[in-house]
Amino acid sequence: MIKTRRGIVVSNQMDKTTVVRVDRMVRHARYGKRYRVSQRFLAHDADNKVEIGDRVVIEESRPLSRRKSWV
Repeated sequence: MIKTRRGIVVSNQMDKTTVVRVDRMVRHARYGKRYRVSQRFLAHDADNKVEIGDRVVIEESRPLSRRKSWV
């Protein structure tokens, strides 16, 4: 099963690479309040066609570089 994430593109300055922010809600262990946690993933974009603010679905792939393993 391939892992997928939904997120928002926050940077596309690199060649064939975008930075995608993935937000999720977690519950505090003691107090129960829900709060937002975000992670940033480097994703491969071969055509350089996504723009900042686009909502995208990324999926895991083989490692393409040291930090990039999402397409």
